[in-house]
Amino acid sequence: MDEARAREVLAAAEVLPGRADDARLLALGENAVFAAGDLVVKVGRDAELLERARRELRIAGWLAEAGVPAVRAAEPEALLVDGHPVTVWHRLPDPVRPAEPRDLAELLRVVHALPAPDFALPPRELLGGVERWLRLAGDAIDPADAAYLRERRDGFAAAAARLTGHLPRGPIHGDALPRNVHIGPDGPVLVDLETFSADLREHDLVVMALSRDRYGLPAEAYDAFSAAYGWDVREWEGCSVLRGARETASCAWVAQHAPGNPKALAEFERRVASLRDGDETVRWYPF
Repeated sequence: MDEARAREVLAAAEVLPGRADDARLLALGENAVFAAGDLVVKVGRDAELLERARRELRIAGWLAEAGVPAVRAAEPEALLVDGHPVTVWHRLPDPVRPAEPRDLAELLRVVHALPAPDFALPPRELLGGVERWLRLAGDAIDPADAAYLRERRDGFAAAAARLTGHLPRGPIHGDALPRNVHIGPDGPVLVDLETFSADLREHDLVVMALSRDRYGLPAEAYDAFSAAYGWDVREWEGCSVLRGARETASCAWVAQHAPGNPKALAEFERRVASLRDGDETVRWYPF
């Protein structure tokens, strides 16, 4: 789904007071995210994401009832428009500063203290999107690389299923990165709730450990994150398993953007090569 297609769906949804052409594109990934006035609209890549969109709205309501600072839905139901799920959200005020890892840690402590909601949260299917992302990549990537990632997926999925956590299982954000925290005038707010799950709490902590190892997060920023949370997940023997699973998923995620995008293809090939070589020092770049 490119921006033009997303705008067609946005116009057909008729959820904005003004013209869809005037909405500002904020992000384009699995969702196209548009802002207009005091609303934000998310247009999902395909109909397979409809159930996840519906669950995200339920999660937003649950977090609101629990008093957790998080984005709030403006419409209670997800729409399916021309094969694309559409959800509508209240727009947050402009950020007062960039989010830092310690801000994320403080929100994770709140989320990790929550009991389970009165509806089912899925397990964190970290590797569940790999097949779809590789399918979307198609012939743009080397079939041998796709086969290699499928093999890694299966191995890490089996290893992760055998893990015993240091922390109690329960609700997690699922994609715990500073980019999913908005610092408004009233403090940090969680956004992008679609990966909320019930699983090992360590899933939320390994993300930042990988950011330190692969994406250039300064050691002092990671140390501030661990100090604010109260524990360093790298002390846990299962850390390398969840880290390897997330690396596999992150590599496959980039693959879906490879068709028609040389920069995505180059980043995908960089990541696959580093996994094949077992070189954990190769720098990855956010995409």
